[in-house]
Amino acid sequence: MGEKFRTEKDSLGEVQVPREAWYGAQTQRAVENFPVSGHRLPAEFIHALVLIKKSAAEANRDLGLLSQAQAAAIIGACNRLGDPEYLSHFPVDIYQTGSGTSSNMNANEVIAHLAGDGSGLSISPNDHVNMSQSSNDVIPTAIHVSSLLAVRDKLLPALRHLHTRLRDKAVEVQNVVKTGRTHLMDAVPMTMAQEVDAWAAQIEACRERIRITMPRLAQLAQGGTAIGTGLNAPPDFSELFAQKLSAHTSQQFRPADNLFAAISCQDTAVELSGQLKVLAVAIMKIANDLRWMNSGPLAGIAEIELTALQPGSSIMPGKVNPVVAESAAMVAARVMGNDTTITVAGQSGNFQLNVMLPLVASTLLESINLLANATLLLADRAIASFTVNRVHIENTVGRNPILVTALNPVIGYLKAAEIAKVAYSSGRPVLDVALEMTTLDRETLQDLLDPNHLAKGGLVGQ
Repeated sequence: MGEKFRTEKDSLGEVQVPREAWYGAQTQRAVENFPVSGHRLPAEFIHALVLIKKSAAEANRDLGLLSQAQAAAIIGACNRLGDPEYLSHFPVDIYQTGSGTSSNMNANEVIAHLAGDGSGLSISPNDHVNMSQSSNDVIPTAIHVSSLLAVRDKLLPALRHLHTRLRDKAVEVQNVVKTGRTHLMDAVPMTMAQEVDAWAAQIEACRERIRITMPRLAQLAQGGTAIGTGLNAPPDFSELFAQKLSAHTSQQFRPADNLFAAISCQDTAVELSGQLKVLAVAIMKIANDLRWMNSGPLAGIAEIELTALQPGSSIMPGKVNPVVAESAAMVAARVMGNDTTITVAGQSGNFQLNVMLPLVASTLLESINLLANATLLLADRAIASFTVNRVHIENTVGRNPILVTALNPVIGYLKAAEIAKVAYSSGRPVLDVALEMTTLDRETLQDLLDPNHLAKGGLVGQ
């Protein structure tokens, strides 16, 4: 094989591994066995794996299972793996063995290699780095840890930022009275602040749903080893491990109430994905509302103008499209699809082990990251910066025949419907038609039909 490779051994025999690689035989076998997608597990997941190995080494040291020198070597190796450039040594495809054993051994081999080089000790991937662990509890733990940290550090701050932008925009447009719409058709008036506040309420509700899931994400499978019995792990390992991991992440983790359930199912991942789908639905609604309100600028609704960010056509000069809203809508569609993937994967907990763990990890983190990024873009490049076409809004709301709804308590629904039909067919203002078809005077009609009053709701004239 020449100087580009070295020979490594595992329980199946010898394997040729690239000389510069920090991993060993089992990782190389996985690289050769799974040339499926070319996509690796996300950086957040690898980071969680390394944190798990570091915390396990500290727990095993405190329990007297690893010597001080061995633990120090493993911990030092884990500390080196904080740099993104080291991700090249984690080449295993997402679509691998369903337990994620290949990725667990990838981490074990890389850490053992670095630990041995740095200390001069003989550090075994299985006997030392993987001590008191199994792939079957490490990978479910990494799913929970990586997802929780991504939600805490990326998604929830992004949602908080979007909520703030929406509330600020609601204040900015509080005096804008516009035509409401149901079935995409003209309805009674409302303020634009009421519309934007409704979006803000959606986002806040989504934030709360996600926060409710976090305590279950903080429950870990670690310590259950192969199936939940904790074979080959000391009784105190799971609790001590959780304490070490909590200290490294500033997040309170604890052993799952039932380690068998934590290993055999991915119900919490499915739950979180469901909450992310709700958020995706909210984002899709907001993005589509923005697109409709921005439509035109001459032949559409044209209530707002989104910031021009780039030319919108390769053939039509001057065309500008709602690109951020479209991007957010595509993200929402992807997340909805990802939820289906995670739901199917969650069903694959056959007896004592789920066997689609890498797919759950990758898809869940993709959804979290996509939503966090799209939310920030929507907040800053669409919500915060759109302007209101006040003149156009005032013209259309004043001519809206649906204003006649306010006359229902005074003249009755049928008479109001007659007035609306005449106003529609003639294109005349409702007030002028009502003045002809009722005994109400102009001053009374002006008061009853004032869009500003109608937007406040309640019984008009009271």
